[in-house]
Amino acid sequence: MIKNNPIASLSLDLDNEWSYRKTHGDPAWVTLPSYLDVVVPRVLDFLEERSLLITFFVVGQDAAREENHKALRSIADRGHNIGNHSFHHEPWLHLYSREQIVEELTRAENILEEVTGKRPVGFRGPGYSISKTLLEVLAEKGYQYDASSLPTFIGPLARLYYFMTAKLDEKQKQERKILFGTWKDALRPLKPYLWSTDNFLVEIPVTTMPLFRAPIHFSYVIYLSRFSKALAKAYFHLSLWLCRATGTMPSLLLHPLDFMGREDISTLKFFPGMDLGVDEKMDLMAYLVDTVRKHFRVITMEEHAHLAKLGSLAAIDTQSVEMGNAA
Repeated sequence: MIKNNPIASLSLDLDNEWSYRKTHGDPAWVTLPSYLDVVVPRVLDFLEERSLLITFFVVGQDAAREENHKALRSIADRGHNIGNHSFHHEPWLHLYSREQIVEELTRAENILEEVTGKRPVGFRGPGYSISKTLLEVLAEKGYQYDASSLPTFIGPLARLYYFMTAKLDEKQKQERKILFGTWKDALRPLKPYLWSTDNFLVEIPVTTMPLFRAPIHFSYVIYLSRFSKALAKAYFHLSLWLCRATGTMPSLLLHPLDFMGREDISTLKFFPGMDLGVDEKMDLMAYLVDTVRKHFRVITMEEHAHLAKLGSLAAIDTQSVEMGNAA
């Protein structure tokens, strides 16, 4: 890493086994099966080997269970930041009333602070769920940033694939009808911007490929590697090159399943890339993250939001909170 490199932020959505199964329509999610005791130490060791500090977006429901406390405390103890990923991890958060959103955020905030010692200042909606009401409540509660925007045209196509493979009834399909975003969401800015709420909340989008707006988060690159590792690596290199060429300081997204293979868990075979072995995935993740470190100075989401806000008067667009999926 070169000291004067442009910045990039890394974050990990700590979605647990039960949350994937819940979104997929598997009734067994209600027992709240968890793999946090396996994946959290693995991820923390991976990051420590590279002297990286990132932001973990944690689900309140996991923090509320005592068996997860040790794993979650270890995240904060190692110096990483804690973000709010909602309490119930429902990707239809945009359908919530104002009162429901306030309760969802507050309940998660309180338990996350109690368990980790850190009160979250950033939020990412499950399934990239976002609404006008949510943004207003985040601003009222003093959050520094939101990170729920995924500006890609592939989102609606991913949702179609998801509907074809998941076991959902009509009510569940309606709840999930804008999962992964809408066509309008795909046109939102790639660079950080301000929502025109009372305290001008910063939005840090999950970065997609500049110009083409194709996904570049690690789970997607792992999926591409199933067809060709060389192609997946070339795709990632092109994405980072375009970020540098367009002055886009990327915010790159990790998931627990990026660090888990078929040996670790058999119930999530529906998730792309879970047919790969853990050693194969870890080798690829090491290559991808080390590539980011070579070309960017990696920071937390909190630092990214702070730097974005410092330049807000001159460099960041202000976006209206009027949204097509507003609750």
